[in-house]
Amino acid sequence: MPEDIIGDQKAYLQEGMAVMLSTHNGVPIAIELPARVTLEITETEPVVKGQTASSSYKPAMLSNGVRTLVPPHIQAGTRVVIMTEDGSYVERAKD
Repeated sequence: MPEDIIGDQKAYLQEGMAVMLSTHNGVPIAIELPARVTLEITETEPVVKGQTASSSYKPAMLSNGVRTLVPPHIQAGTRVVIMTEDGSYVERAKD
């Protein structure tokens, strides 16, 4: 599949992932990923004293190389659910 069709969503593709592929005359024209993926936090900044979990977020690097913002209680090694549409944090993974 041409990279220009996948675009920024390429970072969220995973081995064995089910996707919707739209074609026209046998040529791929669009791809739709699942709404959410589970990834691991590889690095994050330490909590700054005085931050509260409900109102502030800190930067973190995901295992696919994408940066996102996570709540202060999330540490490196934690698996989290991410929205593929915008790369935003949803919740801690339940697995």
